[in-house]
Amino acid sequence: MRLPDPPGERRVPYRAGMPPAHGPLVPFTTVSRAPVADCRVFRVERVARRSGKSGATHDFFHIAAGTWVNVVPVTADGRLVLVRQERHGVCAPTLEIPGGVVDPGEDPAQAALRELREETGYRGRTAVPLGWVHPNPALQDNRCFSFLAPDVVLEGEPELDGKEEIEVVTVPMGEARGLVERGEITHALVVCALYLWETRARGSAR
Repeated sequence: MRLPDPPGERRVPYRAGMPPAHGPLVPFTTVSRAPVADCRVFRVERVARRSGKSGATHDFFHIAAGTWVNVVPVTADGRLVLVRQERHGVCAPTLEIPGGVVDPGEDPAQAALRELREETGYRGRTAVPLGWVHPNPALQDNRCFSFLAPDVVLEGEPELDGKEEIEVVTVPMGEARGLVERGEITHALVVCALYLWETRARGSAR
């Protein structure tokens, strides 16, 4: 069903190549930053930014977080290694791939393999880059890198910190899409990593 146009307005269908309705964007510039709160895994800052179009300065709140990684671990017999853990933002357990924060000076690929070993007990020999995304550019400036870890091997027990409680789950890798479609995997960065993995697999099959 097509919604009616607002009073006094006529909706113009978008076509590729059409010029912007209000002219091109002019970038903002950052005027100042001020700390608001240090929350251990991230900091909150007040950022003053000046509009390149109007010249007006506005305050925004920015979450300063470190670099993140996640890893798609696959065993030699084609099983995907997942973790189920309590997520305190939603106050419920979620099904995910392993991941975490890159330590200062650490290479993201090595961080992905470290997180894999710590959270699952599986060891990977190589971390194949799948790509990176901005987790939420409206509030954050950090990146999340995704990797594929092929032929992972169970080496021992997970090495969890005192606050982590994790259940390790393996599923046939062909079930990954269904877990997303059924809403069993809802973490946006995990869905993104699985998409990048599937895209790479389709490209390799051509």
